[in-house]
Amino acid sequence: MCMVIFAPLFAIFAFATCGGYSGGLRLSVDCANKSESDLSIDIAFAYPFRLHQVNFDAPTCEGKRREKLSLIGDFSSSAEFFVTIAVFAFLYSLAATVVYIFFQNKYRENNRGPLIDFIVTVVFSFLWLVSSSAWAKGLSDVKIATDPDEVLLLMSACKQQSNKCLPVRSPVMSSLNTSVVFGYLNFILWAGNIWFVFKETGWHSSGQRHAADTMEKQSSSYNQGGYNQDTYGPAGGYNQPGSYGQVGEYGQSQSYGQSGPTSFANQI
Repeated sequence: MCMVIFAPLFAIFAFATCGGYSGGLRLSVDCANKSESDLSIDIAFAYPFRLHQVNFDAPTCEGKRREKLSLIGDFSSSAEFFVTIAVFAFLYSLAATVVYIFFQNKYRENNRGPLIDFIVTVVFSFLWLVSSSAWAKGLSDVKIATDPDEVLLLMSACKQQSNKCLPVRSPVMSSLNTSVVFGYLNFILWAGNIWFVFKETGWHSSGQRHAADTMEKQSSSYNQGGYNQDTYGPAGGYNQPGSYGQVGEYGQSQSYGQSGPTSFANQI
């Protein structure tokens, strides 16, 4: 039930916080000649973080000439991979929720449905781990590439000590940090659901039947073994009263009691 409730929600939060991001930073370049200064240089960027395509103009502090610069880096692959996995996970979990609620009987008719569900759950667990880790590394690189201090180093005017270059506003990355958190939460959710989906498959039930058959065979072997049979009865001499119960040579006193006295009387 937790999977049905939380999987679609966590997937939505993951791709919404990453795919819907847009941010920016502001820089200030104060030239020695105040007329050439630009105290408000705005640089905006957004998903999918192809920063090398983000261009901005900056003063050179050499007359009215301005230079055209761009940010460094292309982090679209990890971001798009993360969002793609989140979207497909949302669609699958939504479809699985519909099947669990409205088509439960058909789902359990044969073993194909649980097996497909088990395989897809394992695959998505692995993909969530890979995509979240890749995006966490990509986000770390995005933060470095959009750090105002790093961007100021790209400007030629900031390499001259007579000019003052300052960061005015840094980009807010809280939603991107949240997307990474939801990525790993999705991995934990899907990985934790593997056991519950496995119990629905025929592999689990066949394993239980094999264990039960093994226990039955072991118990029957103990019952048919020498512990419950009277091994000391038929084969041994402890339970047989033959040797002690039957009157042997010493117990048969008739021959001595009858023949002895008769012969002695005849002699007399």
